[in-house]
Amino acid sequence: MQKEFNFVQDSNENDLAFVPEHLLILDTETTGLDPQNDRCLEVGAILFNVKSRSVLAQNSFLLPVNENAAEKINKIPAEITQLMQPFHEGIKYFEALVNSSDVVVAHNAAFDKQWFGQEPLQAIQKQWICSMEDIPWPSQLQLKSRPSVRDLALAYEVPVWNAHRALTDCIYLAEVFKRCSELETLLIRGLEPRILMRANVSYEDRHLAKNAGFRWNEPVQGAWTRRLSQSEVAELDFPVSPIDFE
Repeated sequence: MQKEFNFVQDSNENDLAFVPEHLLILDTETTGLDPQNDRCLEVGAILFNVKSRSVLAQNSFLLPVNENAAEKINKIPAEITQLMQPFHEGIKYFEALVNSSDVVVAHNAAFDKQWFGQEPLQAIQKQWICSMEDIPWPSQLQLKSRPSVRDLALAYEVPVWNAHRALTDCIYLAEVFKRCSELETLLIRGLEPRILMRANVSYEDRHLAKNAGFRWNEPVQGAWTRRLSQSEVAELDFPVSPIDFE
């Protein structure tokens, strides 16, 4: 079924910008950082309606693994994942939530996205927004250019508790979105096409790139880089150039 989108007027451009109706807020917990050698062991998701600022559905399930090298971080023993629970049904419900959404939102989306398409999780054929890198959070919050999800939650006065689980981080983002009066505008900015850019700064001015959220040596060795939209490039006070991987 073809999705219908709400729209708002973009004050910077004389045209209409589309706003997604339903967001799927998503997070994963994994046994490590490498999807070729490690496994996803938990998925959490919240279906969120933008206009009403409401949570419509929630889902969380564990995937069985034999070992978890990241247990110290996510506090999920491998043996717990092997206890009987309907994770197959959890995956089916998760896929239904994906199909009901217009856009997927994740904090550090580049990390979470790579686990989908790895068995038993199907690839997600939706546009993604990274709430850490793609959304220009209001400057008055005084957040870092790449804020942690907990710093973001605290900036919006969302209570934070010590539970590093997939659904917990989804709840933080949902609560932030509920409190965010300019959410539609931020989502429009988050959906803008982005390309990887190199900061053209001297060694003495490297702090400009760092403060603007550029990362050194990642993914390009010997360079400060960040994915940027055209509007974000225009807001910088130093020159950048696109990365050509060919």
